[in-house]
Amino acid sequence: MSSRTAEPDVNGPQPELKRVMGPKLLLLFIIGDILGAGVYAVTGQMAGIVGGVVWLPFLVAFIVATLTALSYLELVTKYPQAAGAALYTHKAFGIHFVTFLVAFAVICSGITSASTSANVLAQNLTGGFVANGWMDELPSTGVVTAIAMAFMVLLALINLRGVGESVKFNVVLTLVEMTALSIVILIGFYAMAQGEGDISQVTTFEGADDKGLFLAVTAATSVAFFAMVGFEDSVNMVEEVQEPQRIFPRTMLTGLGVAVIIYMLVAVAVVTVLTPDELAEINEAEGRALLEVVAKGAPDLPMDKIFPFLAVFAVANTALINMLMASRLLYGLARQDVLPRSLGKVSPNSRAPYVGIMFSTLLALGLIWYVATQSDSSIVGSLSGTTSLLLLAVFAVVNVACLLLRRDTTTEGFFRSPGITPAVAGALCIFLIVPQISDRDILEYQIALALIGIGVVLWAITWMTNRGVRAKRTGFRDIEHMEE
Repeated sequence: MSSRTAEPDVNGPQPELKRVMGPKLLLLFIIGDILGAGVYAVTGQMAGIVGGVVWLPFLVAFIVATLTALSYLELVTKYPQAAGAALYTHKAFGIHFVTFLVAFAVICSGITSASTSANVLAQNLTGGFVANGWMDELPSTGVVTAIAMAFMVLLALINLRGVGESVKFNVVLTLVEMTALSIVILIGFYAMAQGEGDISQVTTFEGADDKGLFLAVTAATSVAFFAMVGFEDSVNMVEEVQEPQRIFPRTMLTGLGVAVIIYMLVAVAVVTVLTPDELAEINEAEGRALLEVVAKGAPDLPMDKIFPFLAVFAVANTALINMLMASRLLYGLARQDVLPRSLGKVSPNSRAPYVGIMFSTLLALGLIWYVATQSDSSIVGSLSGTTSLLLLAVFAVVNVACLLLRRDTTTEGFFRSPGITPAVAGALCIFLIVPQISDRDILEYQIALALIGIGVVLWAITWMTNRGVRAKRTGFRDIEHMEE
């Protein structure tokens, strides 16, 4: 009778992560994670919904995000482990399948966000080619889609080489992102100083489809929320932060505040430099709003030739981080025996989770292609909307978990969200999910359900395999360190 060597326990003793991030590095990480593709992708779309008051949805989205961030801060200082939303869900509900749904929703949000970034990158890249005279006119949607898909393949090749997350590299990319957005802001205020901008547009509401101010701002806020996400990723760095219980609350809230100020100033620059008719055209052109501001606001400066490539650099950073996160989470779920173990295979040379990388890339390519075939849908709008939809659902669960875990008196927390703030935040997240209120395209719900459905099928296959072969159920073995 042959014997088989037992598989090593991946959750055995491991070296601890090195705590290298102080308050300054953590602040730049949070700001860099929030900035990026969001403001490039959705500003034009939001202007098409509310007109000149495009800054207002950014402010409302900031309020909702901050209320949810307070729940994250209460939980991350109480449970300073790396698994984020999945960990909090697991501790609050103790139901493996619910934990899985939250974890896989986070994975899918990363994939849809990276797909959005790929399309925005392709649009800015081709816009740069036109501005420099290397192309005669903007290419068709098919060409932009092909460039976006090629970029996703390039990201996969980079990830397969074992490129890891570097805090110092993130600092450089964050500074590039802030520089690009500062150019937009400065050009907007320069145009106003020269009498070429119309500051009165900042208070002008022009709702689409005869919507009132409330419904239009609500719909635009559900779009703007895509630009405010990213702060939640920082909780996964908690084991690499020095004195996290002390510095996390102030640093995360400061990062959110800096981001929303930049976003609102960008919004003011957009609506003062561009006319309502130009804003309507930009809404149709998806992710080119900031390019148009630079080109029109400073026609005598070469900024319009440089800015698109700064934007490409910033957006590429967002996509790379998202695909790294998605592949790592797939790896973590597979090593937890919640998804097929083949998704957790690691290259012996590069130490990259190559199956998870290929699987997440295939999903991203399929998303980009599918949305591009829907002639009545905006590629950037549908993918960014799906990202915010998935994360709003995750945030709603986290806020409920925050309330439930207040009953856990075995662990002392270092921060407490004021009163019923988690309940208010959870209700607002659910409010922004409701189709009749958020006015989301039905395609966003279809994409989200299809992605989660793929995960459920994989989970069911794993459950049946484990039940039949290993005589055990699918479950999490070490949820606290799922993402390591």
